[in-house]
Amino acid sequence: MQINWITVVGVVASICTSTCMLPQLIKLVKDKKATDISISMLVILFVGVSSWIVYGFLKNDWIIISANVFSFIVNFLLTFFTLKYKN
Repeated sequence: MQINWITVVGVVASICTSTCMLPQLIKLVKDKKATDISISMLVILFVGVSSWIVYGFLKNDWIIISANVFSFIVNFLLTFFTLKYKN
């Protein structure tokens, strides 16, 4: 079986970028403090992740779609808890 290195790079990149906000989410839920989290950063991130999801569907690329759907969920939770714990 031959390894498709392009797919391996795509999977590794998608895992790294889609999980990068998990430490922030965990810290936010644990500390219940969101004073240093920028709402405008989260809005820009939502636009970017949503655009990647649409792009993934247009390209029919399951790696892009799945990674960014996961990112969307993590960022939705991050936004929810940021608004909940802000001030």
